[in-house]
Amino acid sequence: MKTMTLSKDKNRFFQGLDFLSYALEAFAVIGFELLLAYVIEINVYGYDFRSFNMWQSILHWTLTVIVWVLGGLYVIKECARKSGVDLIRNFREKSLIQGAKEMSLTQWVLLIIGTAFCLISTWLDWDGSKVLKEFSKKGPVLFTFQYIYYLAEVFLVLLIIVFGQYAFEKWFKNDKIPYGGIVVALTWGLGHWFTKGSLVTGIYTAIGGFVFGGAYLLTRRNLRLSYLFLCSMFIL
Repeated sequence: MKTMTLSKDKNRFFQGLDFLSYALEAFAVIGFELLLAYVIEINVYGYDFRSFNMWQSILHWTLTVIVWVLGGLYVIKECARKSGVDLIRNFREKSLIQGAKEMSLTQWVLLIIGTAFCLISTWLDWDGSKVLKEFSKKGPVLFTFQYIYYLAEVFLVLLIIVFGQYAFEKWFKNDKIPYGGIVVALTWGLGHWFTKGSLVTGIYTAIGGFVFGGAYLLTRRNLRLSYLFLCSMFIL
């Protein structure tokens, strides 16, 4: 299913730049958390996120989620207004069932393999179930807010993938390569290297981002189905 669209009065190069700018805007929205944690909160509380009490953590996640969701919606609206590519309409018109029916057996097999790869990697990294260990460590209240935070993060990662995919398809006229996954790997993935202070974490997240980009193509660009599988790969 091709996603390449024609924007008015612009050649392919500048159309691609526009879509890449939307991907980078979505990444910048994710970066708000750095401003909140390392500029605002550290000056207000006098210590960083690792020392937050329960209510400080909840406030941090709540503010982050609000900005992330509103920021993501703003980028979507900006793209729809300037390019005619309306992701909200796409989301409304394409159901999960429709997306599942459109996928071939080969696509399902590859998607399941990719999901299994992410789940096994997470299991090995956490030495068990990430979900159960986080629930045990944080308790029901903190766990709930953190996982709402994860859902918002996946929303923005999906936007980076979608807009990154559009950009490179404009430039190279090839809709088979997961360009969006490459963009995620080079932004959100390597961004984890900086925020976590671990090259291994950055590389691991970058590889995961590339797999996410592949999942978007395998679901035939169905946003509902893509989001569902990305949540499974990243959160579980």
